[in-house]
Amino acid sequence: MNQTVYLTNQFIIAMPSLVDPIFFHTVTYLCQHNEEGALGIVINRPLEMKLGDIFKQMNIDFTSSCAAEINVFSGGPVQQEHGFVLHTAGRVWDSTMAVSETVSLTTSRDVIEAIATDKGPEKYLVALGYAGWGQGQLEQEILANTWLNSPYSQNVLFDTEINKRWQGAAEEIGININQLTTQAGHA
Repeated sequence: MNQTVYLTNQFIIAMPSLVDPIFFHTVTYLCQHNEEGALGIVINRPLEMKLGDIFKQMNIDFTSSCAAEINVFSGGPVQQEHGFVLHTAGRVWDSTMAVSETVSLTTSRDVIEAIATDKGPEKYLVALGYAGWGQGQLEQEILANTWLNSPYSQNVLFDTEINKRWQGAAEEIGININQLTTQAGHA
């Protein structure tokens, strides 16, 4: 019997052969994956924008100079005008979806306001846009060796230097991604 395995709360890592500039050498954290499709946030594509720019655009007063200097990420090519905050679980904001017991995704203004005054989640990543796949699309891309999946790691998501997340996510499963070839077979 063929049973689909869903990858919510896991990373998908772009294989070295994926040359699409949107996803080249990216790591995407999957917030939702089910029979209808998948939604993820790219965690290693910083924009030329800091969180302080977001505070100003949203007319949010901020007292946290540290938060104002945090990178904002391009979460993916879909709805790039909308903000998404991946964060450690705990407090529930106006529009929060639990991804796992330890990570949530929030899309409401209140979490940004709290971050601006150092009253937000312990760890967070702010992104504009998301990556999305229709029914069966991600599964087909994985079968075509476009993506490698690996378990979620809080260290990779929130603490690893941005330019080391691609290798770091692969290392979580013992793979040196730079040594993978573009050719692979299926038995």
